Amino acid sequence: MYKLNYKLRNWVDIKNIDYGLLSGNPNPGAIPLLEKNRVKIDWKLLSKSPNIIHLSKRTIGIWRRLDWYNLASNPNPEVIPLIEKYLDRLFDVDDWFYELCRNPNAIPLLEKNPDIFHEDNNDAVLGLSLNPNPEVIPLIEKHLDKFDNIAFSMLAKNPLFIEIFNRIIRPNNELTEKLNNMFLDWWSGVSGNPNVIYLLENNLDKIDWEMLSSNPNAIHLLEKNPEKINWNNLSLNPNAINLLEANLDKINWDNLSLNPNAIHLLEKNQDKINWNKLSGNPSIFEPEYQYEYEALKERCDIYKEELMQIAMHPSRIQKYLDMGISIDELDNCI
Repeated sequence: MYKLNYKLRNWVDIKNIDYGLLSGNPNPGAIPLLEKNRVKIDWKLLSKSPNIIHLSKRTIGIWRRLDWYNLASNPNPEVIPLIEKYLDRLFDVDDWFYELCRNPNAIPLLEKNPDIFHEDNNDAVLGLSLNPNPEVIPLIEKHLDKFDNIAFSMLAKNPLFIEIFNRIIRPNNELTEKLNNMFLDWWSGVSGNPNVIYLLENNLDKIDWEMLSSNPNAIHLLEKNPEKINWNNLSLNPNAINLLEANLDKINWDNLSLNPNAIHLLEKNQDKINWNKLSGNPSIFEPEYQYEYEALKERCDIYKEELMQIAMHPSRIQKYLDMGISIDELDNCI
């Protein structure tokens, strides 16, 4: 039996690790390092990381340490019950509902608490416009009357935009006209949306190339238009590694240090790495499979006991004795 663990890559010197930025690293490999260096933990960044659940279980006074703004956007579904437990205390946290409402795991919580979407809480609909969970669409439809121009334009950034457009906007002439009047804002959002590439391919003159440079599904468009690339954003694009390798002189190495798919490129250019930012890169850890001797022994012991019960059954012993085998010779037969 093997257990999957994660360890620092051999070329990553632990002396270069920034434990503050490591606190926000989502890789489980960060947990043992942070446990050994709790005084160096940045709880604000850790509140964003799915590792918060593991580390909070052994922390006294966790309520006082958590950053609830960051926790609201945490991708670990186990944070939702914690948020629900303290929901009444969180209504006064600045901008908190923006993060909660864009969290794909928070839909049931949002449905149970419609007061979140009161008229004065614009942050709630702003977050809702970016929520990528398909179950958000009925909520958007229900609260669409509260969407101002900014929230409405932000729908273009949502991976569900096409579905939202076809289900909510297209059937409504007033909403369609409103979208057309927000032409520039709409195309800027669409340019960064990985799920509307066919729309971008047919409207090259409307693309916001700065936003497109961060779009992981737009590499073929960027390769055909290299003069329009924003190399700062491209350096963060996880699907742009081949394009970056061919243009090393244009790379923003600070941003590349955060790119999880660029780890081999960073290994070859360690003098250019931003080691602080690299500490937040999940790919600084590599998988390590450990053989679980104790677990295997425990499983084998079950069969060992069963085999002994069969081998040492009185009827089996009597059979050997009836065959003329002496007691002293039984060890050779069992």
